[in-house]
Amino acid sequence: MTDYQPIACDLHSRYELAVMHRMPLTLCWHGNDGLTHLETLLPEDLETRNGEEFLVLRNGAGEQLKVRLDRISSAHSTQFDATA
Repeated sequence: MTDYQPIACDLHSRYELAVMHRMPLTLCWHGNDGLTHLETLLPEDLETRNGEEFLVLRNGAGEQLKVRLDRISSAHSTQFDATA
């Protein structure tokens, strides 16, 4: 069983729009490593795995990251701001 907490539908929709419009997002999230991360990333997709939802992103070095949606504490772009 997972400790995943679903996010608000409105916030999920904003992530979908960011993916569709290729809007860079400045994300703050809590990683599996126990650290808080802050980085501007390009959203590529949303995916669900084992009942958990992830934002699939690419960093400036071209590396792909997957961030669990309930671990994102804030997301900012030129189009929207969101805080968990």
